[in-house]
Amino acid sequence: MKITILGTGTSQGIPVIACNCIVCRSADHKDKRLRVSVLIETGDRTIVIDSGPDFRYQMLRANVKDLDAILFTHEHKDHVAGLDDIRPFNYLLKKNIEIYATERVQHALKKEFSYIFAEAHYPGLPQIDLNTIANDAFSVGETTIIPLDIMHYKLPILGFRINDFVYVTDAKTISEETISKIEGAKILVVNALQKEQHISHFTLDEAIDFARKIGAKETYFTHISHNMGLHQVVEKELPDNIKLAYDGLTLYCE
Repeated sequence: MKITILGTGTSQGIPVIACNCIVCRSADHKDKRLRVSVLIETGDRTIVIDSGPDFRYQMLRANVKDLDAILFTHEHKDHVAGLDDIRPFNYLLKKNIEIYATERVQHALKKEFSYIFAEAHYPGLPQIDLNTIANDAFSVGETTIIPLDIMHYKLPILGFRINDFVYVTDAKTISEETISKIEGAKILVVNALQKEQHISHFTLDEAIDFARKIGAKETYFTHISHNMGLHQVVEKELPDNIKLAYDGLTLYCE
């Protein structure tokens, strides 16, 4: 299974508009962060988790030629805003894109993209098939996916486990029941916003503590704010098996 990290930034991305901080001025490509998303190629299916505002450019930059499904973690704009840009896949591949989301997220999509779901269809609309998910494992083709219940402050959201790969973003609290579903993973990608406390996201120390608790062979932090600091500086402060993810990072997992 091939995993490509498409974006590792927060809702504002890095550089942040009009910001003159050292991170936003950095020339290091690892400090350039689009909104969070990940591409998973299982051999049987091509899957993206979240289609944020940078979805179009992420597909172009990663040279994605096929797409079967999008899994949504939750309905915030930085995770869903690019849904309309599936249209070239519809046209070129002549197929609908499978969408996997909870009922609450589906309701938000229907409100945000009402024209997709309108009774009167005009040519060129995004073509999707909605699939409702909750707590139970489901399959995309031959690939089994385990939803992970996460709390983003007071908002229930989902992470996902695919084989020995776990992807969690926007987490602030994670139950012991969910942790039991994560344990044994070989690669963990989890959010680490900044060093200072935040109401709805893991801080760097909280993410490190969580990574140590899971004990994955490799852990990568994502959903990183410009307040975290320079990539090269922060990474030197991390334990040996924990790194900051960056846009374009490619991983391989069973």
